[in-house]
Amino acid sequence: MQTKTFSILPVIFAIAAGALVPSAASFAAGHHASKAASPKKAVASAAAANALPPLAAQTTLAGSPPALPAKAWLLMDFDSGEVLASANADEPLPPASLTKMMTSYLVEQALRSGKLKQADLVSVSQNAWCRGSSTESCMYLPLNSQATVIDILRGIIIQSGNDASKAIAEHMAGSEEGFAKLMNAEAQRLGMTHSHFMNPTGLPDPNHKSSARDLAILARAIIRDSADYYPIYAEREFKYHGIKQGNRNALLYTDPTVDGLKTGHTEEAGYCLVTSSKRNGMRLITVILNTSSPQARADQTRAMLGWGFSTFEKATPFQPDAVVGTAKVAFGKADTVAAGLAAPWTLTVPRGQQVQTAVEIKPDLEAPVAKGAVIGKVVATSNGKPVGEAPLVAQAEVERAGLMLRAWQHLAKLFGK
Repeated sequence: MQTKTFSILPVIFAIAAGALVPSAASFAAGHHASKAASPKKAVASAAAANALPPLAAQTTLAGSPPALPAKAWLLMDFDSGEVLASANADEPLPPASLTKMMTSYLVEQALRSGKLKQADLVSVSQNAWCRGSSTESCMYLPLNSQATVIDILRGIIIQSGNDASKAIAEHMAGSEEGFAKLMNAEAQRLGMTHSHFMNPTGLPDPNHKSSARDLAILARAIIRDSADYYPIYAEREFKYHGIKQGNRNALLYTDPTVDGLKTGHTEEAGYCLVTSSKRNGMRLITVILNTSSPQARADQTRAMLGWGFSTFEKATPFQPDAVVGTAKVAFGKADTVAAGLAAPWTLTVPRGQQVQTAVEIKPDLEAPVAKGAVIGKVVATSNGKPVGEAPLVAQAEVERAGLMLRAWQHLAKLFGK
C-alpha cells in the first residue's frame, strides 16, 4: 500500500491562494496528462493556452457582472434560490468530481433518516479499491478493508476519493449502476432537469452530465438539508490510514467567509468549482465549469463573490406577523380571513433599489379554511424584475357556516349581493 503524506498541501494552498501546483491538481476526479510537477512558467503557459474567451452574463438581476473565461458560470442567492447572474446556466457539461456532491448528499440524507449510521462499516471491494495511481483522487482505502460511514463521507468530501465514492455506492445500492439510479431519482426530485449521472465519482462518461444551475440547486440542498454534516465541506484536511490530504478548494485557505463546497477536474471537464460564502447574513453560491486551471477557478469565483456581495443586499418586505392582505371566504362563519407570511421572508436585491410587492389571493375561497392553510402568495419585484415570492397563509380558522346561513349566502351570491 502506498504511504504518501500530503500535509504540505494546506501550506501550498494558503501561500498560493489558488495557484496550486500541478501535483495537487492531479488528484481530481479523472485522468490527467502529467504525474509530476511542472515549472511555474510552463503551468502558466499551459493555462493561458487552454483559457477560454471571457463569457459575459446572459442573465443578471443588476449591474454588469464580470465576464468569466469558462464554459458556464452562475451566482445564486441561497435564501431564495434566485439566480443573480449566469451564463450557459442550463448547458449539460461534464461535472467531474462535482458529481460527488450528489454522492455525499445521498449519504447525508441516509444518515439523517437512519438508513445509515456513522459507525456502520463499509467494505472496500476490488472494484472500489484505488491502486495508488496519481491520475485519480483517492482516499487510499486498503483492498478488502472496512471503513466507517463517517470516514467514508470525509474521504468523499475532503479528499475527493473515487475509492470512497465507489465503496459507499456498492454499500448503499449494490453497485455503481444501482447507485446512479438513486442519484438520478434524487436529481429529479430536486428539480435538476439538465443532469444525468452514470457513476458516483464523476469519471468520464459521455452520458454523465450536469449544468451550472443544477449544481447550484444541489449545493443549496446540501446546505439546507445537511446541517449536521455541512461543516465537513469546510474542513481543510483529512488523515486516513496514515495519509494526510488537503482540501483542494483554495478559497478555504484564503477567505474565512467560504465554507464549501467541492472542486472537480478531468481533461474533458476542465477545472470546476462550486463554492458557498456567507457575509453579513447573506449567503451566495457560485458555480464555475470548465475553466483553465486551479488558479483560474479560484480567481473567477472570487470575482463572482466580490461582485455579488458588493451589488446586492438583504431586504425584508414584511415582518412575519404582519397582515399582508385579506381574503374573501364563501360559506363561512366569517366573510374574510387575514393573510400573512408563514415564516420570516428576506430577499437579496440590488443595493439601493426599492422593492415592490403584489399580493395574489386565491379566488373562490370556500370554508372551511384551516389556520395556516396557503391561500395566496406575495410576489416581490425590483426595477421591474422578479426577485422572489412567498406563500401567504390564513391567520385564523374559518369554520363552515350552518345550512341556513349557507343557503342565504347562496341566494345572495346568485343575486349578486
